[in-house]
Amino acid sequence: MGELHYLIWAGLAAAMVGLSKGGLPTVGMLSVPILSLFMSPVKAVVMLLPIYIISDMVGLWLYRKNFSAINLKILVPAGVGGVLVGWLTASVVSDTVVKMMIGLMGVGFVLNAWRKRNTLQSPQPASWKKGIFWGSLSGFTSFISHAGGPPFQVYLLPQKLPKLVFAGTSTLFFAVINLAKLGPYHQLQPYGPAELAGALVLIPFALAGTVAGAYLTRKIADDWFFKWVQWGLLAISIKLIVDVLRA
Repeated sequence: MGELHYLIWAGLAAAMVGLSKGGLPTVGMLSVPILSLFMSPVKAVVMLLPIYIISDMVGLWLYRKNFSAINLKILVPAGVGGVLVGWLTASVVSDTVVKMMIGLMGVGFVLNAWRKRNTLQSPQPASWKKGIFWGSLSGFTSFISHAGGPPFQVYLLPQKLPKLVFAGTSTLFFAVINLAKLGPYHQLQPYGPAELAGALVLIPFALAGTVAGAYLTRKIADDWFFKWVQWGLLAISIKLIVDVLRA
């Protein structure tokens, strides 16, 4: 019964990764906390990386025609640089400090967006300055705990991109970031047979989640889609802050 209980929750975590890769932002960030109920957070992060990469491959095909090329040109190099910084500072950077920082930024962004919701805000253009900062931070926090979503969304949401372009840009960006994390993760904590076997079992859940996420993204109205993004960002940010306070 214990193994069945684990499979149910681990399958849910993998399905959430898939849903996020299918286009539903922030959902995937719940996967590490769920798996942390059964294993150390570090082991959960390492075990989920193959799930992220496999889901990325499906997401790349689903959104191969929907993405913002200019934003990817800015964000991808910055994000890979952020992964490198995370790798080089892994032994000295406090996971607690990173979680609190990301949580506070996410809450601040959403509250500011709600404060301005009744005023007409014109879409902001892609920015090299902002993109390099937020892209680097997204790569860094993604390396630390698969929590790169909030910085990415803080940068991209003000541009008011079409729904599918927003989802596709997110999918393509994090596909590259996750591939960049593969070598450093293996060096910091080598993959063993147990981790690979555990990831293999979860692949069907992740693939089903990716397809379901793409279907739901296309069906949800644009207004509700971005409300979902904001509420999800707020919920995840608050959870990160609460985790730090509890610790």
